[in-house]
Amino acid sequence: MTSSPAMVPPPLTILSEDEVMFRDAVRGFAESEVGPRVEAMERAAAFDRTLIAKFTELGLMGIDVDTEYGGSGGSFFMTVLAVEELSAVDASTAILVDVQNTLVNLPIMDWGTDAIKQRFLPRLVGGAVGAYALSEPGSGSDAFGLQTRARQDGDHWVLNGTKLWITNGSEAEIYLVFATVDPALGYKGITAFMIERDFDGFAVGKKEDKLGIRASSTTELILEGCRVPAENILGEVGRGYKVAIETLNGGRIGIGAQMLGVARGALNAALKHIRERKQFDKKLAEFQGVQFQIAQAATEFEAARLTVYNAARLRDAGQPYSKEAAMAKLFSSQVAERVTSLCVELLGGYGYSKEYPVEKFYRDAKIGTIYEGTSNMQLHTIAKIVLGEGAVGR
Repeated sequence: MTSSPAMVPPPLTILSEDEVMFRDAVRGFAESEVGPRVEAMERAAAFDRTLIAKFTELGLMGIDVDTEYGGSGGSFFMTVLAVEELSAVDASTAILVDVQNTLVNLPIMDWGTDAIKQRFLPRLVGGAVGAYALSEPGSGSDAFGLQTRARQDGDHWVLNGTKLWITNGSEAEIYLVFATVDPALGYKGITAFMIERDFDGFAVGKKEDKLGIRASSTTELILEGCRVPAENILGEVGRGYKVAIETLNGGRIGIGAQMLGVARGALNAALKHIRERKQFDKKLAEFQGVQFQIAQAATEFEAARLTVYNAARLRDAGQPYSKEAAMAKLFSSQVAERVTSLCVELLGGYGYSKEYPVEKFYRDAKIGTIYEGTSNMQLHTIAKIVLGEGAVGR
């Protein structure tokens, strides 16, 4: 029996007309506006803030924020497309957009009161940069071993503690900060707070000097008697762990998209080189050994892209996606490491030079195995779900 075309679901990599238009717009923007700035940002280890206004014009600061708050009203999958396209040119630029959409805008839409949505979303969509602050000096993978404390003082909460490894820390105006109201409650004491940069008792501390994504700011946040209005709690008191977990599930898909772009950018640069470079009177692309390496890399890239796209489509469809998100981040970061390393080798000495782009892609790839949950944490999540299901491939 043959199914009619209307009954056949589209392949994961076939995009709708709107998705194609959006992807192409972001791709053109990345090549024309981001590309010329990459070298200067990399050398300065600083983000070019003039890009933020351009993000806003293109709708990248609120891709799937509802139009009633000034957002583009797109899908989560469109965020994935944007992050992939930007990452193929510059992963530092992509991560600002990624964090803005997946770790700040989405939890506000999912957990915010009407008042919080009205206060924060139009500002974020309009160009105010957001940051997500969960990690601390003593709690990385142990995300809920928080030392930051929050105590109630009338109609305010007072926060004390230090946050570390905070992406967008330098540029942000709005921060989603997690603290515990009672250590004795364990994870059930975790609470999420919306904090603004000009709040008394809040300061941005040390900026990290990093291996990769150097133009993306990664900073310390210092809270010393930081007073936060009670209405700035996101969700409910003691429910911050739910906000954090659900937000990170989506964020991991975003990191998967970032790693896709990094791998693709490096692979395309390598393809250009091997088609032009000659050794022993033959182009490198004519050697079977090189051909096999490219074939393997292209296959792994396509497999990684399918895991990321599938996880994003599941989220948009309202289906469970925690396992698929962890798999997407785990596998795409592994592929990005392998592919970028190969590309450095294919370019030989050129690949090791900053004059050529692949060494930067190689350095940028490493962070994918670390932030928003290390590879070991993804394996832990996947194993727990698979063992609970009792079977795979159903």
